[in-house]
Amino acid sequence: MTCAVPRLVVAAPSSGSGKTTVATGLMAAFAARGLAVSPHKVGPDYIDPGYHALATGRAGRNLDAYLCGTELIAPLFAHGARGCDIAVVEGVMGLYDGAAGEGELASTAQVAKLLRAPVVLVVDASAQSRSVAALVHGFVSWDPEVRVGGVILNKVGSDRHEALLREALESVGVPVLGVLRRVDQVATPSRHLGLVPVAERRGAAVGAVAAMGAQVAGGCDLEALAALARSAGALACAGWEPGAALASSPPPPLPFPTPGAVPPDPPFGPERASSSSAGRAESAGSGGTAPVVAVAGGPAFTFSYAEHAELLAAAGAEVVVFDPLRDEALPEGTRGLVVGGGFPEVYGGELSANEVLRKALRQLAMSGAPVAAECAGLLYLCRELDGRPMCGVLDAGARMSERLTLGYRDAVAVSDSVLAAPGARMRGHEFHRTVVEPGAGAAPAWGVRGARPRVEGFVERGVHASYLHTHWASAPGVARRFVERCRTS
Repeated sequence: MTCAVPRLVVAAPSSGSGKTTVATGLMAAFAARGLAVSPHKVGPDYIDPGYHALATGRAGRNLDAYLCGTELIAPLFAHGARGCDIAVVEGVMGLYDGAAGEGELASTAQVAKLLRAPVVLVVDASAQSRSVAALVHGFVSWDPEVRVGGVILNKVGSDRHEALLREALESVGVPVLGVLRRVDQVATPSRHLGLVPVAERRGAAVGAVAAMGAQVAGGCDLEALAALARSAGALACAGWEPGAALASSPPPPLPFPTPGAVPPDPPFGPERASSSSAGRAESAGSGGTAPVVAVAGGPAFTFSYAEHAELLAAAGAEVVVFDPLRDEALPEGTRGLVVGGGFPEVYGGELSANEVLRKALRQLAMSGAPVAAECAGLLYLCRELDGRPMCGVLDAGARMSERLTLGYRDAVAVSDSVLAAPGARMRGHEFHRTVVEPGAGAAPAWGVRGARPRVEGFVERGVHASYLHTHWASAPGVARRFVERCRTS
């Protein structure tokens, strides 16, 4: 099997150069021409894909080599890009920046190489002229396996400024594919964790994406960019399929004899986590009634990977989205609950005011039904958040903090839970400005390995709650185990 969808990667020398504006604008501009555009984002970011989805009408998908492994990057890309005319991949940080201390792992450059995709370098030219040539030359020559096919100059001040930049870049031999001037209307508001998600500003976001598309269409050579995308070589891989991933997930690891402590390295296979023998779910269509799995959505819970819902459905669940800000009841027949990340701290008053739903959720959790909560979901399950009553499922308090916790994590399941057996390994990502006290329950969720090992999270009854964001495509057995627990709880 091969994937021959034309594609390009939008990268930059550093964060703040304008990658999101250019990538989202390029998606919108191609879509306005009638093309089916496949949107992708390098790294664990949840917010940018929301803008990508708005620009293209398709789910924004992440490509993270740390969370999912390098072997899944091309298959996940092919899965998302199936049936599309062109794909645009927005990079993360600077082109060569990846997981700390891991070399090129999870960098935009590594993903571009894995996808055999040309790179378009977005350069913030606002404070330079001739020096731009040295900058671009360095990025072009640093790794010969990375093909920088062109440059888009951003934040250019005037015609004279543009002429100086173009003259300087002639010596580098990299074509200028676009020049964007400073335009206030394409700016998107930010706060403590980055851009404000689309779900919180739908009307304004539509206007911002339209403005990005118009600016890119007016300042970039779309024909040249499309030709560059068509120059990408075919990928020799089949597209990832949730059903096939579930069928091929390996048997569970052996449990550790001392639960409660951070385990040593187990003999991990190619998967980073898997299910126990008790978690082998019937596949969809194998008989029996599909259990309803309620997934929190709406403005307060916007962080999710599209593959999670696809895996739950492939494992036999009926996935139903509900909004904890508006709905006063869980979906009818709910047997399991997934509460992902987002911004409950921004909506703490409204979440607390919806007392009817909080009580329903607490009752479901106390009954032993499977509940998987990540980051914002963890806060929502706590006794309180910044003094406001939350669901009270966990005897812990949460509050905002000045300190940003950010980074990839290598974790091992400490306690048997609805997601993993003890000893199952999984990679994750933390990104928050909140603190939960205590940070772990009597049965912690994960042992985080590294220079300062620690345990974190809570496993109580059917609840698995943690700060760790994970990508289930790397461990399909997680979804299978969760759905089977929904069937039997």
